[in-house]
Amino acid sequence: MTTYRYPDSHVFYRKLGRSYPRIVRGEGCWLFDESGKSYLDAVGGAYVANLGHSNPEVADALASQAREFGYLSATAFTHGPVEELARELADTLPGDLDKLYFLSSGSEAVEAALKLARQYWVESGKPAKHRIIALNPCYHGNTLLALSASAREQYRLPFREWLVDVERIPAPYAYRCPCRGDDPACPTCSGTALDAAIRRLGADTVAAFIAEPVGGSSTGASTPRPEYYRTIREICDRHEVLFVADEILCGAGRTGTWWAIEPYGVAPDLMAVGKGISGGYAPVSAVAAPERIVDVIAEGSGSFLHAQTFSFHPVGCAAALAAVRLLKREHLVERCAKLGATLQRRLAPLTELAHVGDVRGRGLLAGIEFVEDKRTRAPFPRAAKFVEAFTEAAQDAGLIVWPNVGHADGVNGDLVVVAPPFIVTEQEIDQIVTRFTAAYAAALKAVNVSAR
Repeated sequence: MTTYRYPDSHVFYRKLGRSYPRIVRGEGCWLFDESGKSYLDAVGGAYVANLGHSNPEVADALASQAREFGYLSATAFTHGPVEELARELADTLPGDLDKLYFLSSGSEAVEAALKLARQYWVESGKPAKHRIIALNPCYHGNTLLALSASAREQYRLPFREWLVDVERIPAPYAYRCPCRGDDPACPTCSGTALDAAIRRLGADTVAAFIAEPVGGSSTGASTPRPEYYRTIREICDRHEVLFVADEILCGAGRTGTWWAIEPYGVAPDLMAVGKGISGGYAPVSAVAAPERIVDVIAEGSGSFLHAQTFSFHPVGCAAALAAVRLLKREHLVERCAKLGATLQRRLAPLTELAHVGDVRGRGLLAGIEFVEDKRTRAPFPRAAKFVEAFTEAAQDAGLIVWPNVGHADGVNGDLVVVAPPFIVTEQEIDQIVTRFTAAYAAALKAVNVSAR
């Protein structure tokens, strides 16, 4: 059988020291490689395939649009798919967000949202407002401004000289907070740490605060206290700071509501969306903005200073339009909420395992954090590479999960995230738990860790 690894293939793989199975077919929550092995895709690839694999309706939409025309420049034309997609998504957005600017990836959307925030303040006559405040840990993408906002040191280190300075406040990450999320007065868990940061920097210099409403891989689906974003909204309003919600991973129904910010009863000023809005059938992302922000630019320079070749791509927008309409027609967001409760309930007993410190999440988004010592919450030393061993053991067991490292202290920390397609069944959820437990036992042996 052909080996797909560097340097045997002409492909420059992301990880240069491993072999990659070649997938030849997908069906629902399952992937099949050329040897016939099946994999239960418990994370939708990268939190993307919320409709499952090989959906014929979306595939037909792609093909139909490509037959009409495959590409148009957004500098010269508009087209049906982008107009209809914007209308369908605007119907779901919180607050006064109702204008969308379409791009290709989550990193691009975050980059564009932060640039839009900056341009808004410049054209509002407040050019001193340029600073960004973000959480720690957090992740917002790999383009340079998005990477600057991210607190994932292993990605940032080689490029530190190219990044801009971003102020950070601790993420509302209850498992790692001294108060464990139980103290309403805790500056971290209540959100008041943002007020202190803005005052320290000077409100006249702060352009935006960016956060994922529900934590992504960097905090393993950590969910803030109910009042957290109400406090954030009040602080941002008081200091004239734009609140940018990064819903790339946690949005599009993933947490059981269309947008993860909804249960908090507030709306952001700008929102980055992506991943699940196309179900993964085409690379599509977007920035959502209100007229009150876009109007400032429309009445000023008249142009948003951000453009990319594949923005507003007709075939991508056609795929996303089919995906969004399917999510609505089949009530898949509501199904995500229902099956999400089942997933959270059936994953919860994993905390009985000796090295599972916490299981958390909302909807079909769940994080499982591994620790060396459950009593102290001490992480495994990074040298053990526990989560790498677990992820490979899971794939060997036919289970695909998403790993993360470094969240405990910037270097150490091991967790995985589970985020299956919205069409997952209860029986498949049971298989996720069974295969997870088998992978856990195999990982303990691989790194020579006691199960007790």
